[in-house]
Amino acid sequence: MSLRPQVTGAGRIVVKVGSSSLTERGRIDLDRMRLLVDAIAARRIDGTEVVLVSSGAIAAGLTPMGLRSRPRDLATQQAAASVGQSLLMARYSEAFATHGLKVGQVLLTVDDVTRRSHYRNAFRTFARLLELGVVPIVNENDTVATTEIRFGDNDRLAALTSHLVHADLLVLLSDVDGLYDGDPRKPGTTMLTEVRGPSDLQALQIGRTGSSGVGTGGMQTKVEAAGIATEASIPVVLTSAGLVGEALRGEKVGTYFHPTGRRRKTRLLWLAHATSGLGRLSLDEGAVRAVVQRRTSLLPAGISKVEGVFSAGDPVDLVSPDGVVVARGLVNYDASELPDLLGRSTRDLARELGASYEREVVHRDDLVILK
Repeated sequence: MSLRPQVTGAGRIVVKVGSSSLTERGRIDLDRMRLLVDAIAARRIDGTEVVLVSSGAIAAGLTPMGLRSRPRDLATQQAAASVGQSLLMARYSEAFATHGLKVGQVLLTVDDVTRRSHYRNAFRTFARLLELGVVPIVNENDTVATTEIRFGDNDRLAALTSHLVHADLLVLLSDVDGLYDGDPRKPGTTMLTEVRGPSDLQALQIGRTGSSGVGTGGMQTKVEAAGIATEASIPVVLTSAGLVGEALRGEKVGTYFHPTGRRRKTRLLWLAHATSGLGRLSLDEGAVRAVVQRRTSLLPAGISKVEGVFSAGDPVDLVSPDGVVVARGLVNYDASELPDLLGRSTRDLARELGASYEREVVHRDDLVILK
């Protein structure tokens, strides 16, 4: 059997598994977990570094808390995550220990990886864990994440983590064995074995196939996550959790997404895909052209309006005169400071207010253009 060389040759892999693939009726399914752990351990013992992005904390906390289904309100979700996370990690620790491997918990929030000092520290932590032979197990920090500041689903978290740790491959595990051109439960649908770019997806009817009562994702989120990873030059294998062993051995199971872009700065990828603007800066036409076409920094002279409450270092959306969000960047001023600066040159501001005001509102190195 021919194998996928991009899989067999990967030196660092991120594997993502969802709640529905790990839990059953509010409890951790140990047989499913062992299948996953055995496959990861085989690859790790063979010399490959593996990072596991695992959902399941909220689902694992349901039964101990007497809940029948995933709660809708954030506070109860966080309570369930707090209870379930320790149970989930204990089971992982026991399962990997049978292979002589240790695990380390890494809980991330958006803020941890959009601010420069935080994401650098996150990378150093991953690098050291892998150097020590530990299997990092990643989840969003559900106990402290808010509705406004969260990744939204662990598929996207996995794609962004694969870029953060400089992975060679991302494996997304689903309830379905690959990406189909329609609902796989209906006759006549066909699985795509390879996706070479966005054009291969245009005619597909992708819905929330594979979602369950305990998870938040579906096939749509997995395809979007694959797009984030491949845009950053990381290939993706999408298949079912039951085929994880075959997938990690490089067998041609599931759907293989080819890389479509080049690697970019990690922080900018997170900024584009893991944040939402905490405020809005309305730009005039000249500023839009400067930022989007010439890729320059945003200066006070090109801003006509400020909306929202934000502090220096927060992400803000840059909006064209017709209301389209054209870019997102990390702002260098508090919202309260900006109104008095609008329409004025940095030279005039420095002369009147001091040298500290001769700075960009958003520096081009902290800015991403949005499609």
